[in-house]
Amino acid sequence: MQPLSDETIQERLTFLEGWKVKDKKLYRVYHFTDFKEAFAFMTMVAMAAEELNHHPEWYNVYNKVEVYLYTHDANGITEKDFQLAERIESYASYYTSE
Repeated sequence: MQPLSDETIQERLTFLEGWKVKDKKLYRVYHFTDFKEAFAFMTMVAMAAEELNHHPEWYNVYNKVEVYLYTHDANGITEKDFQLAERIESYASYYTSE
């Protein structure tokens, strides 16, 4: 899988509200009502990541979840990252998040 061009990445980001490129990775932060809600969200994402065989780099503190997506094999952002980001967005919509 080949990394996407910077132009393609910027174009695709217009369809993913709240996502941006940070440290050469796709990045998004979510805030939930509490830890239980954040953990439920992370559990849903974990199942999708296993299904897609593409795993996020993420950090959780209480109600905050930071997500970074990057395809290490391609040394860049690829279609796989956007596929997972879209799934993550659909799961976040179940919760009160920003």
